[in-house]
Amino acid sequence: MGKILACRDVGVDCDVVLHGKDEADIMRQAAAHAKSCHNNVQVTPQLQAKLRSLIRDEGGSCCGGSTCG
Repeated sequence: MGKILACRDVGVDCDVVLHGKDEADIMRQAAAHAKSCHNNVQVTPQLQAKLRSLIRDEGGSCCGGSTCG
């Protein structure tokens, strides 16, 4: 199962959603996206930790369980 990270989840007004094979792939994409689209954003260790905490399994439910509601 792949991984996913939405830029909006980080608190940015941006519609980009990153899809990757694993956390490392998402982190590479996030760094490239921040550099090219979000001027002056520094990917600090604190931001890296926040990004990692927001990465989720692609196709998973909104609440992390097998069903919603």
